[in-house]
Amino acid sequence: MNDERAGTAALWNTVDDLWHRLEAGQPVHGREGLLLRMLKLSEEVGEVAEAVIGATGQNPRKGVTHTWQDVEAELCDVALTALVALRTLTPDTREVFECHLERVAARSSKRPD
Repeated sequence: MNDERAGTAALWNTVDDLWHRLEAGQPVHGREGLLLRMLKLSEEVGEVAEAVIGATGQNPRKGVTHTWQDVEAELCDVALTALVALRTLTPDTREVFECHLERVAARSSKRPD
């Protein structure tokens, strides 16, 4: 198995492991639990915004409180949270994501007339 395939497999295994752990400890189930899992994305995006504001020192009361590496980490959290949320909707997470990625790639490669 080449490095790229191993990395891809590790990603999907990690997403599945995270989902299993979250499901096992989930205090709220059913539709409400599903909605709360989706709302977690908003929380993570807010943390990206907080890190960007902190990295640029845009809050004069606080000054520079974050680094661009903090922003990178928060963006990774958003991506993982989105993939776990997708896993909550379907066990075919990898296939759904890869199919969507192919459509986006095809659409973005088309040149405007």
